[in-house]
Amino acid sequence: MAKQQYNISYLLALALTSAMGGLLFGYDWVVIGGAKPFYELFFQIKDSPGLQGWAMSSALVGCIGGAMLSGSVSDKYGRKNPLIVAAFLFIVSAFGSGYTDDFTMFIIYRLIGGVGIGLASTLSPMYIAEISPAELRGRFVAINQLTIVIGILAAQITNYLIADPVGAAATDAEILASWNGITGWRWMFWAELVPAGAFFLLMFAVPKSPRFLVKLQQHAAAKGILTKVGGEHYASTELARIQSSYKEQNDSVHWRELFSPKVKPIMVLGIVLAVFQQWCGINVIFNYAEEIFSSAGYSVGDMLFNIVITGSVNLVFTLVAMQTIDGWGRKKLMLIGSAGLGVIYAVLGLSYFMGWTGLPILILVVAAIAVYAMSLAPVTWVVLSEIFPNRVRGLAMSIGTLSLWIASFVLTFSFPLLNSALNAFGTFWVYSIICIAGFLFIRARLPETKGKSLEEIENEFASTEK
Repeated sequence: MAKQQYNISYLLALALTSAMGGLLFGYDWVVIGGAKPFYELFFQIKDSPGLQGWAMSSALVGCIGGAMLSGSVSDKYGRKNPLIVAAFLFIVSAFGSGYTDDFTMFIIYRLIGGVGIGLASTLSPMYIAEISPAELRGRFVAINQLTIVIGILAAQITNYLIADPVGAAATDAEILASWNGITGWRWMFWAELVPAGAFFLLMFAVPKSPRFLVKLQQHAAAKGILTKVGGEHYASTELARIQSSYKEQNDSVHWRELFSPKVKPIMVLGIVLAVFQQWCGINVIFNYAEEIFSSAGYSVGDMLFNIVITGSVNLVFTLVAMQTIDGWGRKKLMLIGSAGLGVIYAVLGLSYFMGWTGLPILILVVAAIAVYAMSLAPVTWVVLSEIFPNRVRGLAMSIGTLSLWIASFVLTFSFPLLNSALNAFGTFWVYSIICIAGFLFIRARLPETKGKSLEEIENEFASTEK
């Protein structure tokens, strides 16, 4: 039997366009870290830990709101139109965050950007999963994680290039009066306008998800898209599968369905994996790189350069994940990631406990990022985008993403408290224990989904729960 051929260029164009939501998610999420030393002086909040934490975490509150909205709007309006809205919100946030002279308005613009992140982080991987053939879905959904990483690295490099070198002896008054304190931090935010504008315009050319079109009873339009993806035979087969999964399910979706005996176990699995992706602790390295590297003896200038190094490693090992996710499988990569991080954090905590500084800390941090980038970072989004039944995928995915962003907020907010109470060594030992617990949960509860259609995965979960 001849191997099924796919229109890879067409799939790639759709995936890359929709995944620009991931790029903006990554950029918007990280750009504030580079601007942090400068806007804190400008808004006079350097001596207010509460306001500092609010400035850093406010976008995450917006993420929670965006994730809550994503389920209902995606089930009603599809995946495409809400992504266009998300692109517009990124434009508003990027311009406003850099333009305002008022701290309250700065927070409002960060919240607006957070809503965009919440929408994009839910809908971009969902859209890609719904247009991708089963045997290619892992690497195509991982494109979304790749663009997130590119966005992170772009923000890190942009911050590094925009900021003038800061001498170790520079006073707060000198920094505030410098290019960095007056204008530089604004351009860090404004640089996001270029990809945000491109995302907004390009999304108008993307078709709606074929599975959403079937839900609307627009079978001919859905078949047309599937034919472009894999030809007439592929389109007929896939359309029949999708129609079967929606059979006698054309009424509106209710929240209570997420807690039915059939769906509840899948929801628990998705929520735990989403929370674990954040509580494994890696994201504190991106959000609090200044504190982590300074505690290891690095200067501010060295810290900015080290952040670029970590972003580059993040990108390289995300590419490794894209080459292995459909071969090795989702479960194996997640087990490698959770076990690897558990060991690295244990050693990292020991390093801080023993008072080691400099290169050993940098090596361990880079190793942790490498392991995370090739495992938990991309695979979690792939699994979330494929395990939920067609009928409730929008709502279920929004709950999973909502859980992820709530966990991210808790992680970001709690790190300074943990660091103060337990010191750096104790904090990383806590993350090590969480990773070991995650390893045990994944080994016991996560089935392998590689190479299966979304409908096959749905049927497999349904048969397991009977």
